Amino acid sequence: MMKSFTKPVQILIGLLWMASTACAQQNKLPDWAFGGFKRPAGINPIISPDSSAKFTDPILNKAVAWESNDTFNPAVAIINGKIVVLYRSEDKSGVGIGFRTSRLGYAESSDGFHFKRSKTPVFYPANDAQKKYEWPGGCEDPRVAVTESGTYVVFYTQWNRETPRLGVATSKDLKNWTKHGPIFEDAYQGKFLNIPHKSASVLTKLVGDKQVITKINGKYWMYWGELHVYAATSANLVDWEPVTNQDGTLKELISPRKGYFDSELTECGPPALLTDKGIILFYNGKNKAGSDGDKRFNANSYCAGQALFDKNDPAKPLARLDVPFLRPMEAFEKSGQYVNGTVFIEGMTFFQKKWFLYYGCADSRVAVAVYDPTHPAPPDPVN
Repeated sequence: MMKSFTKPVQILIGLLWMASTACAQQNKLPDWAFGGFKRPAGINPIISPDSSAKFTDPILNKAVAWESNDTFNPAVAIINGKIVVLYRSEDKSGVGIGFRTSRLGYAESSDGFHFKRSKTPVFYPANDAQKKYEWPGGCEDPRVAVTESGTYVVFYTQWNRETPRLGVATSKDLKNWTKHGPIFEDAYQGKFLNIPHKSASVLTKLVGDKQVITKINGKYWMYWGELHVYAATSANLVDWEPVTNQDGTLKELISPRKGYFDSELTECGPPALLTDKGIILFYNGKNKAGSDGDKRFNANSYCAGQALFDKNDPAKPLARLDVPFLRPMEAFEKSGQYVNGTVFIEGMTFFQKKWFLYYGCADSRVAVAVYDPTHPAPPDPVN
């Protein structure tokens, strides 16, 4: 016969349940994860659309208000002691996400919070060898990192409104770029060139106070992908070879999880980071509508997650956050061009002993949050 619990035991069980619930709401991070990140008061959004900025488009051969509709999804790098944000800008050439032309703007800051913007884009579709991949959709969603020798490498989406492809370009000053074309153009006789692919997070490490691109087992490594997280390797940072299974299919490293904030998409974010505990991949999770999503977060919203991979075997996942460390909370994060809410992380850099994270807000604006390792803020609450 089952015995009933005594009253003291019932009280203890209730207290344990309340404690576990409180802990979940507080959203505590494991020791391997980064955070929490704090939004600076009265600063965000740091970049918003500007209808006054014009430049002469080389394809249209006319003046275009290139950042008049939306400014979002930024990359970030350090040059000459300053932070530079390369952000995606959309004009008013079409209606709806993906039906305008995107170009990359340039913004510079001495403190990471207050930016001086260039009046013209520094990266855009032109009458060059990449036009067939980049026009009319444009150059989207950059991620940038730097080599130890000082070469900046940007991975971005080439969007011709037919197939999104990952492109790569290099620069010494973040303003003048050499485009090298789709990163999978030559791998496996072009097998993956014409499949949709985007969102590349190249592996980096901290050397002193400088975050630089690094190698694993003699090769450069990146995580990439929108629906699943895949990987690729390279000898030169320009030509990349996807990691495949024995049957030649793409190897899925992590995938959406039913009932979690990343139940629909796991899209790679800023450059991955090699730490003493492993490789941290920062990524964007999309919450699926309906019963398969996490009811604590808005349906179809994008929140920020982290996954840990083995530092000796970067294809081996070790751990993953079950709840996001950053989620839409501010009004401009919850609603904009993308109405379901987005904190879309793409740029992170080490600056003045802190980690500055730049992200897109509802596909409309750019914001920043800061992680101070000596005084971490709490991560965003679960609800």
